[in-house]
Amino acid sequence: MNPDQLRDASLLELFALEAQSQAEVLNSGLLALERDPTAAVQLEACMRAAHSLKGAARIVGLDGGVRVAHVMEDCLVAAQRGELLLRPVHIDTLLHGTDLLLRLGCPPGGDLDWADRDGKAEVDALVLRMAALLAGEEVDSDAWATAHALAAATPGSASASAPEAAVTEAIHPTPPDGPAADTAPGAPGATAAPATPATFAPGEAPREPQAQERMLRVSADTLDQLLALSGAAMVETHWLKPFGNALQQTRRMQMRALQALDALQVTLAASAADPAAHAALAEAQRLLGESHQQLSQRVTELEQYDHRTGQLSHELYDRALASRMRPLADGLTGYSRMVRDLGRSLGKAVHLELVGESTKVDRDILEQLEAPLAHLLRNAVDHGIEPPEARRAAGKPVEGRITLNARHNAGRLMIVIADDGAGVDLDALRAAIVQRKLVPEDTVARLSQAELLDFLLLPGFSMRDTVSEVSGRGVGLDAVQDMIRQVRGSIRLTQESGRGMQFHLELPLTLSVVRALLVEVSGEAYAFPLAYVMRAINLERGSIEQLENRQHFRFGGRQVGLVSAAQVLQQAETRRDEDTVPVVVLGDHERTYGVAVDRLLGERILVVQPLVASLGKIKDIAAGSLTEDGTPVLIFDVEDMVRSVERLLSEGKIDRIRRAAEAAPVRRKRVLVVDDSLTVRELERKLLSNRGYDVTVAVDGMDAWNVLRAESFDLVITDIDMPRMDGIELVSRIKREARLMHLPVMVVSYKDREQDRQRGLQAGADYYLAKGSFQDAALLDAVQDLIGEARA
Repeated sequence: MNPDQLRDASLLELFALEAQSQAEVLNSGLLALERDPTAAVQLEACMRAAHSLKGAARIVGLDGGVRVAHVMEDCLVAAQRGELLLRPVHIDTLLHGTDLLLRLGCPPGGDLDWADRDGKAEVDALVLRMAALLAGEEVDSDAWATAHALAAATPGSASASAPEAAVTEAIHPTPPDGPAADTAPGAPGATAAPATPATFAPGEAPREPQAQERMLRVSADTLDQLLALSGAAMVETHWLKPFGNALQQTRRMQMRALQALDALQVTLAASAADPAAHAALAEAQRLLGESHQQLSQRVTELEQYDHRTGQLSHELYDRALASRMRPLADGLTGYSRMVRDLGRSLGKAVHLELVGESTKVDRDILEQLEAPLAHLLRNAVDHGIEPPEARRAAGKPVEGRITLNARHNAGRLMIVIADDGAGVDLDALRAAIVQRKLVPEDTVARLSQAELLDFLLLPGFSMRDTVSEVSGRGVGLDAVQDMIRQVRGSIRLTQESGRGMQFHLELPLTLSVVRALLVEVSGEAYAFPLAYVMRAINLERGSIEQLENRQHFRFGGRQVGLVSAAQVLQQAETRRDEDTVPVVVLGDHERTYGVAVDRLLGERILVVQPLVASLGKIKDIAAGSLTEDGTPVLIFDVEDMVRSVERLLSEGKIDRIRRAAEAAPVRRKRVLVVDDSLTVRELERKLLSNRGYDVTVAVDGMDAWNVLRAESFDLVITDIDMPRMDGIELVSRIKREARLMHLPVMVVSYKDREQDRQRGLQAGADYYLAKGSFQDAALLDAVQDLIGEARA
C-alpha cells in the first residue's frame, strides 16, 4: 500500500467515527419523525446530523457520502420549512441513506474505492429516489421497505459484542449555524479521534457518550483481572482483624503482668527484702509499662489502618465491579429500527417503546442478551402484532406497540417484553399439543393457561406449519430459553386474552458476582445462588412426613419432597439435637424440593471463581469462591442438584433425617451379581438376599460396568462368558479404575480348568469358584470371607 492509500485509510477512519456518532442521532430522530412528522426538535437534530456528515464526507474526499448526505439534508430542510410532509416512504429512504453512509465509512471488505466502484450504483439509486420524492413523484415504498428490512432483522451491537470495554475518547462536533454553510477543512465537526472501523448492520451505531465523559479503551481480560485482584485485596484486608485481636489479647496479658508485679511490690515492701530486689522489680515494672504503652498505641494505629484499608478495598472492589457494568441501552442499539423495518416488511406499523434503558448490567450478560432479545422482538412483530385490518376490527390503534421494560429488583435484572397484539389462541395451542402427541386430549383440557404457554418453550414446538423467515429461522423459543439459562436466568410467559403476550426475563446483574445463601453441610461451607432459592426455613421435625419411602413437608399449600444435602453430595450426615431442621426450598413452581442442611450461615455476595477446566464438570457444583474471611466456598449448580434430588426420589433411596440420639440404620452390604443366565442370576440373588445382603443384578459385563460407575458396592460376583463384555474384561476394567481397584471381585464360572482359574486371577479377581462344584454354603462362605457379614 502506497502513502496515498495509507492517508486515505486514515481519513476514512475519521469519517467512520463521525458516521457512527451521527447515525444514532438520525436513527432515533427519524423513528420519532415517523410518528410525528412535524416535530421541530427532531427535524433540527436530523438536519444538523446530515449536514455534519456532508461536511465530514467533503473533508475526506468521499464524493458519494457528500451526495447522499446532501439529498438527505435537502429532504429534512424541506420538511422544516413546511414544503414537505414526511411520509413512511421518505423515512424509508432517509434510513437507507443513514445505512449507506455507515457502509461508506466502513466499506465491505475494507475496499477504499467501494464508493466509486461497487457502491456507486447504490449511491446513484438513492440520490435519484430522493430527488423523485422531493419532486413529488410516487415511488414503490413497499418494495423499497422489504428490500432492506430483513437485512436489519438482527441488530448488531458493536459495543455489546466487542471484546473491549469502551471506545476512544469521544469528541462531539459542533454543527454550523445553518444548512447552507458547508464545513470546510479545519472547521468544527470535521475533527474526530481515529478509531478502528467496524462493520455495522443497518440501523446500527454505537450510542453517543455523555458530554464531557472521557472513555479509554481497556480490554475485557484486564477488567476481569482487576476485579479478581480487587476481590483478593478485599479478602486479604480481613486478615488484619484477627491479627489486631491477637495484639489486644497480648495487651491484656501485659496488663495482668503489670498487676502481678504491683502485687509483688506490695509483698516485698512488707518484708525486709534486699534493696537490689526492689530495684530489679521497679525496672521490670518500668520496662513492662513502657512496652504496654507502645503496644496500646500500635493497636490503636492498627485498628485505624484496618478501618481505612477495609473501606478502600471495598471501594476498589465496587469500582472494579462497576467498570464492568454498562447501561442496557448499549445492548439495545438498533432494536427500534429493527422492529420498525420488520413491521414495514410485513405490512404492519409497529413501534418499540424502551423503558429503563439506563438500567446497569454486566457486559457479559449484555453480550448474551443480544440474540435472545432480538429473537423475542422479531417474534412479537411477526406472531404478536396483528395486521392493520385486524387491529381496526378489534378497535385497536393501527400502529402496534411493543414495550421492552427493564429494571432492577432484589439484585436481579428484570426485563419484560410485551406486545399489544391478540395473544396466543389457547384453543389452537391445545390442538397443536394434541396433534404432536405431547399430552392426551383429556389432560390438555385441564391444563392452566400458564401450563399451556410453557409448551411454547419446548424444543421444535411451533403453532405454524412453516418456518417464518422473520422470527422463526428454524430456531424456536427453546433456543431463547437455553441462552437465558446459560447466564443463570429464567423466562416465563403470560398473556391477557386480546391484549397481547408478555415474556418475563429474570437475570443476574453480573456473572462475576452472585448473591448467595451460605450454608454448612458436613462441616463445609456451600452456597446456593439466591436466584434459585424460594425460601430458607427452619422446619419443625414434627412436620416432616414419611410417605411411600419419601420424606415430605407442607409448603405453599402442597407436599414438597425433602432430601438431605449431605446425601446428595454423598457425604456423612451431621446429626443434630435441635427440634428444627434448616431447609432450603429450591426450584420453581412446577419442580420444588427441600434440601436439608446443617446450618444457615446467611446471605453473602460472592466473587465467582470458575473451577479449573481440567477438573471437568463436577456433579452438583458450578463454581467456587472465597468469603470475606478467606473461607473457601463451593457454589451449587442448582439445576444439576435438582436433577440429583429427582433421581434419588424416583429410586426411593432417600435417607431419613435423624436426630443425633437416633442410631443410624445398619447398612447392608451391597453385592452386584453379573450373569447372562437368568436362572443363575436368580439363584445367586436369592441365596445372598436370604442371608441379608443387598443384591443388584446385571445381565452382562457392559450392563455391570454402567451400574458400577453410578453406584457403590462391596462385592462383584461375575460369570466369564457373557455377550458385549465378558467377565475377564470387566474384572480388568474394575482393577484399572482408581475408584474401583480395591473392590473385591469373585468369578463364578462353569470352567473349572486350571488355566481358566489362572486367567481370572491374573485379571485381578480375588476369588474363583466353579459353578459345577459349589454348593449353596460354598458361595456364602466365600462371600463372607471376602466382605464379612451382611450388615456392617
